[in-house]
Amino acid sequence: MKNISLAILYTAILFINVSCSEFLVEEPKTQLTEEQVYSDEENIRLLISGLYLQWRNTKQDRGGFMFNLGTDEAKQGGQQVQENNVQAALDKYNGALNPANSSLAEQWSKRWPVVSAAAKAIYYAQSDELKAQAAFIRATLNFELAMLWGPIPIIDIENLQESRQPLKDVFEFIVADLEFAVEHLNDTEEDPKIPTKGAAEALLGKVYLYAPIESEVRDYQKAITYFDKAIPRYGLVDNYADLFNTTINQNTSESIYAFQFVNIYPDNNMAQHHAGSRAVADVDNNTYFGGYDLILPTAYYHKDIDEGGIWEPGDARKWASIRYDFTLPDGRVPSITWTGQQDELEPHTKKFEDSRTQGVQNFWYSGGLIYYLRLADILLCKAECMNELGRTAEAVQLVNSTVRTRAFGGSLPAEYTWSSSMSQSEFRDNILDERMRELGFEGWRRMDLIRTGSLVELVTERNPWAQASGTMAAYHNLYPIPESEIKQNELINEEDQNPGY
Repeated sequence: MKNISLAILYTAILFINVSCSEFLVEEPKTQLTEEQVYSDEENIRLLISGLYLQWRNTKQDRGGFMFNLGTDEAKQGGQQVQENNVQAALDKYNGALNPANSSLAEQWSKRWPVVSAAAKAIYYAQSDELKAQAAFIRATLNFELAMLWGPIPIIDIENLQESRQPLKDVFEFIVADLEFAVEHLNDTEEDPKIPTKGAAEALLGKVYLYAPIESEVRDYQKAITYFDKAIPRYGLVDNYADLFNTTINQNTSESIYAFQFVNIYPDNNMAQHHAGSRAVADVDNNTYFGGYDLILPTAYYHKDIDEGGIWEPGDARKWASIRYDFTLPDGRVPSITWTGQQDELEPHTKKFEDSRTQGVQNFWYSGGLIYYLRLADILLCKAECMNELGRTAEAVQLVNSTVRTRAFGGSLPAEYTWSSSMSQSEFRDNILDERMRELGFEGWRRMDLIRTGSLVELVTERNPWAQASGTMAAYHNLYPIPESEIKQNELINEEDQNPGY
């Protein structure tokens, strides 16, 4: 590991999709040592610039939605399930959800080269600011990997541990990275792709809320402490729909950290391509609300309360989040395509539609921001922590006065105002629904269900593919360690696999 090529440096260490083990033992291509290359701080800046690109690319294209599938919020379209049984397994939780599942292995493999390169940047960077940027990126990916796969390797150049490490050690490592980021990131940044101190504070609070009980890191009071540092730095936008309006600046006062995309290749996110409806994918070459039904709202997410769903009358988030009407601008109503799948004209998510493409560009060029952290999420997280600490009335007041008031246009009707006498248990149920209304399809639902112990119960009840299969079990709270990793990493063996796989 003491030699590195300039070619690797200037392509951000060739972020190819290989296992963490493969990446770390790449053979030297020149005799130029790492110390020589990384002694120049400008080279570290180049490396970190590549890290931002590759981290963003984990949210790009089809892979950006993989972890949303198989929840009570999102499901695959009928044609998607027929076309790819490996991908279908993410909703069905059947025998194809196994260590050989290539849809999951791809996501695992995309993340480890970024983690590894961030570790190099942290080790060699001279400035604490650059170290902090790399530490933030490493923490985000380790957090995601540990929540979805459980114990993972700890990639630290000074103490490399390529075998699966105890959750306590993993989460303490994540916390340490974020504490360093909190201390050394800047308060503000002109470049929105660079995280700020507030982003590190917000994420550290989430880590203290989300960390599994067995990690011994979950701490509601510490979470609140960091949320309270972050919250004053930001402000809710008045109109919820503006968050997803690509014709205005989406880097608003509410955005804590967002992945920056535009509707120009290669910086387009392709989200509308995957989330839109196939029935309007190609109507006289003018693409409106088009797509390929990769990811659709479940009935629970798109229906009203009186139909067994979550939406209350007057909640403006419903119309900003979900498309119910596929009538084209000239009045035409599209028909189901050659696939014959009825769900093509059932409700679809609207958040990723890019009006700049409508009737002009292929929907593949959608390029709105993909939010990672925003203020509404942090306010709801803080309220959850308050409830868990027995401060339920305060938690209710916080949700009512901020997120729910905004949802109803600035004036929350009395009949939809949460009661201050709500029990702690009732609050837990209500906040999960509120998070779906506010944050649907923004990437947090699986982790929310895992950390609250409700993944199996609610997915089996609300996801039609999981319900039909009837094979979901407790062990599905974690994904299987990919077979490719077990074969390539000598320190992760068959006996190290997650139980049930």
